[in-house]
Amino acid sequence: MKVSGLVAVFLLLCADGISSGTSSHPKPSCRYPPSQWCRSLEIAIACKVQKQCMEVNATRPNQSVPPVSVTLYYESLCPACRVFITQQLFPTWTMLQDIMTVTLVPYGNAKEIPSANSPFTCQHGDPECRGNVIEACIIHLTGHSAFQIVYCMESSADVLTAAKPCLQLYAPSVSWSSVDSCVKKGLGNQLMHANAAMTRALSPAHTHVPWVTFNGEYTEENEDKAMSSLFRLVCQLYKGVKPPVCTGATVKLNRGFS
Repeated sequence: MKVSGLVAVFLLLCADGISSGTSSHPKPSCRYPPSQWCRSLEIAIACKVQKQCMEVNATRPNQSVPPVSVTLYYESLCPACRVFITQQLFPTWTMLQDIMTVTLVPYGNAKEIPSANSPFTCQHGDPECRGNVIEACIIHLTGHSAFQIVYCMESSADVLTAAKPCLQLYAPSVSWSSVDSCVKKGLGNQLMHANAAMTRALSPAHTHVPWVTFNGEYTEENEDKAMSSLFRLVCQLYKGVKPPVCTGATVKLNRGFS
């Protein structure tokens, strides 16, 4: 389990003996490990770190405030989608995952057709259809590791060839055979059908990819902001106390759609 950047910084500071105007460590009467010092006011007082705990709690995201929900409708081989994932969405998520959630829907401009052998056609051909279903299966099978795997694939020179090594890197407990079985058997088509239904249900209907919604809603204004600096937009949309990292700079990128 990874520790958030805020907690990690706090633990490092506590371990160095933070105090107000003094460099002494907490008195020996503190019987709690640093990870527990801010668990309650009583422990914080006993360990002489109540001021530091108040400061940490003031900047920690409020768990009662819902995170910003970002949903990306995309295609696995769409150049503009790959740019958005690798240069905006994934970097923003790595810094703001305490205040945002990401849902990936690989389908985009594909079409569902009544055919037993190939029930989908894709804008960038059969390889993209295969990439879409591979990513749909990975998202289904790997849970919290899925976004890292998809990013690994989309940032590679060859998205399809990268699938297996990216899976082994970020989800070693999930076998490639399970993904391959999902792709080749009925589950993959079921997942793609669900993605098709989600994409068709968009209101307004999508006209290009990448198509991004925030908290279930699409607006051209938010799209423009997301393509310029998704990081800044998520910080703006979050209703709770902004985390310190939200003072970061804006990154300007070229915009492109398919």
